[in-house]
Amino acid sequence: MRANDVILRSAAKIIVFIIVTFSAFLFFAGHNNPGGGFIGGLMAASALVLVALAYDIETIRKVLPFNFHIVTAIGLLIALLTSAGAVLFDVPFLSHYYEYRDLPLLGNTALHTAVLFDLGVYCSVVGVTMTIILSIGEDT
Repeated sequence: MRANDVILRSAAKIIVFIIVTFSAFLFFAGHNNPGGGFIGGLMAASALVLVALAYDIETIRKVLPFNFHIVTAIGLLIALLTSAGAVLFDVPFLSHYYEYRDLPLLGNTALHTAVLFDLGVYCSVVGVTMTIILSIGEDT
């Protein structure tokens, strides 16, 4: 039986939103500034850990009803395919491509394949971190 954690649960609702927003910022800022898929994924996993602490592991499983092993595998596959795609164009492994496009509402925007690679890293980090945390949490 859990204690009545009204303050923690109320604060978690706001703090999780802030952490997830900061995670998205770090993810998108990563190819030009410090950040990227790794630290963004860790921040997203920390938000999920806060939800697990405020509520319980079953809440995480209800909110996100998928296997984090699969999230890890999908992330690794995205990262590998993005990085290996350079080989198809006869450039060195892990070379990335970018070009500027005029997008509606966004204007002249740089589109990078590095964002796809970071997405793979992001998914892998969230998957591995949540697998570890949920495994530890289920043992206690």
